[in-house]
Amino acid sequence: MNFEAFVKDIQENQWNVFGVEVYENGVLTHGYGDTEDNLHELYSATKTVLSIAVGITHDMGLIDLDRCILDYLPKEKVAKMSAKQEETFRKITVKRLLTMSVGDLPFRAEGESWIDFALSCEISHPEEKTFNYTNINSYLVGVALTEILGRDLGAFIEEKIFEPLGIQRFEYARCPEGYFYGASGMRLTVHDFSKIGLLLYNKGTYQGRRILSEEYDELATSVQMQNREGGYGYFVWKYRDGFSINGRQGQKCYVLPKRELMITQLCNIDGPADALRDSMERWILDT
Repeated sequence: MNFEAFVKDIQENQWNVFGVEVYENGVLTHGYGDTEDNLHELYSATKTVLSIAVGITHDMGLIDLDRCILDYLPKEKVAKMSAKQEETFRKITVKRLLTMSVGDLPFRAEGESWIDFALSCEISHPEEKTFNYTNINSYLVGVALTEILGRDLGAFIEEKIFEPLGIQRFEYARCPEGYFYGASGMRLTVHDFSKIGLLLYNKGTYQGRRILSEEYDELATSVQMQNREGGYGYFVWKYRDGFSINGRQGQKCYVLPKRELMITQLCNIDGPADALRDSMERWILDT
């Protein structure tokens, strides 16, 4: 590993990288930039935090991933659906949403009621598992968790995830109807974002404390749905022989358990961050 060469590439190319951390065998060994001072956007990496919340709720015995998503959404919203739409959505399970395996849904919801918008979307072949990356999936899962728990999902995440991870500063977004927006909108420091990766790296534990079951951790970080990027778990991406937590503009936490290695970065890069990834792989992964 040549971390100094990686930092040199960042500086010489003027890549807008806020901060980077490298962990070896679960221990922070290298850092660059603003890793602890400021909160930065996670974008779609928020979905992985939501997945952990799903796992905790599943561990509590409150949600069955193989049940239809409609079983967990507000009853008054489901009652407004047409018979055709309800029949279509009856084929969509929570697991289908977690794995992005529902075709046709647009990327994001619109209007004053995102739930009504999502449940009105036409799905031509609901029984077919087709990878289709959309924020609507995670939004609906977040609404379902709120209904299941009977409390605000943001507060649940603060108590069950952030508090045991020692995350004290954070921001997250809501939809027009007030539900936690699980698709994006979360802001953390680089160092606290690393804690999300470390929790999954350590199979659901952090500093010896069990937060998430090893069973769910394994399912979430394993390939459940194939795609052109190599595979997808439960709001987690396949990466090489490990996995990654991804958000647009270069937000990444690469987790490689077999190499006992984890790399976290938060950035503001317009367009694909392929050059930054290539540099990381060259200088940190030695490939």
